[in-house]
Amino acid sequence: MREHLPSVPWILAVAVACLAVLAAPAAHATNGYFTHGYGTITKGMAGAGVALPVDTMIAATNPAGLAFVGKRYDAGLAIFNPNREYKVIGAPSGFPGTFGLIPSAVESDSEYFFIPYFGANWELGPNRTFGFNLYGHGGMNTDYPAATFFASSPTGVDLSQLFITGTYAFKTPSGNHAFGIMPIFAFQQFEIQGVGSFAPFSSNAAKLSNNGKDTSTGFGFKVGYLGQWTPSFSFGASYQSEMGMDEFSDYAGLFAEQGGFDIPSTYTVGVAFRATPQLTVALDVQETMYSDIASVGNPFLPNLVLQPLGADAGAGFGWQDMTTVKLGFQYAPGGPWTWRFGYSSGDQPIPETEVLFNILAPGVMEDHYTFGFSRQTTPGKAWNFSLLYAPSSSVTGDNPLEVPGRQQIELEMNQWDLEVSYSWGF
Repeated sequence: MREHLPSVPWILAVAVACLAVLAAPAAHATNGYFTHGYGTITKGMAGAGVALPVDTMIAATNPAGLAFVGKRYDAGLAIFNPNREYKVIGAPSGFPGTFGLIPSAVESDSEYFFIPYFGANWELGPNRTFGFNLYGHGGMNTDYPAATFFASSPTGVDLSQLFITGTYAFKTPSGNHAFGIMPIFAFQQFEIQGVGSFAPFSSNAAKLSNNGKDTSTGFGFKVGYLGQWTPSFSFGASYQSEMGMDEFSDYAGLFAEQGGFDIPSTYTVGVAFRATPQLTVALDVQETMYSDIASVGNPFLPNLVLQPLGADAGAGFGWQDMTTVKLGFQYAPGGPWTWRFGYSSGDQPIPETEVLFNILAPGVMEDHYTFGFSRQTTPGKAWNFSLLYAPSSSVTGDNPLEVPGRQQIELEMNQWDLEVSYSWGF
């Protein structure tokens, strides 16, 4: 049956959700600075689900999955707790031309963040659907209160990202295979404080630090395939394009390419297997191309001495591409309850040579352990819950602007993420 377009109350609800996402710093349990999963149900399985459509947020993982979801609405709220810390070991040398840090152990403030999301899917006719999603992700958020970092206080980064998408998905006549395409509008908001000490290295010191919040917009797309190859086995694949974003003009003396901060592309492939009528296993492999983005992937050295900050080849955070493997289990014994577990692992993207700049963005997480459940309250309505624990992970390296071996910097983080959502209309 053809579904009507959303009514005015729906539009108002979406507008409120947009404002809520924009008001929240970008912070999620992270693979680099991408979230480990989209939607409460998938997050309970550590983000695995490119071949397992379970709710409307499948579009953010694989747009083709909406063809198997049908009419449905999902709204959720996460409470995220990242605990970030850096340590400086060893006294500064004081030699001319060095950039020593004060020996200390400093924890980042702002420990709790509230992140909402919303998704909807409508049936346009036989084998055709249209979906809408609103969500954010990130992780480059730090707030160091003490005057120990770059001789400035406070110091930190605040990056917020909002994604608004519309998805068209369709099945082939057999009903076993589906394709989807999802145009993406992206909005970013950025602020940095406390890095004025880098002014001698900047192409524009007035556009380096403490310039308030700057905004950026851009577009990209995601495409996907999902096939039910047998009654118990499905395969999915998706690709998200690199998103070309407007420059952060107020920080043209910080980010490479005169304030450029594009969003990297990702590739995901995976399978889902129904081992028993009650147990389904999902396995995803995801590649995130951080090194393609100059401001993120350019190494700190030798770039810092070859070109100034803000130049096309200016220093960046030195992040490497990241491969993440996600394994999830869903157990539905019958009745209103469904239970989920998951584990994901990936080599964090920060090499030990890049620890200095990444005090600002310590995306060092590697392992995630998750648990979740759903309880259907009445036909077509359910509550969902997920909990994530990411144990402490760290990277240690020499201060690259000090005498070799004189100072070491350790970046460390652990994370908790609790999310609750409500699903209806299915």
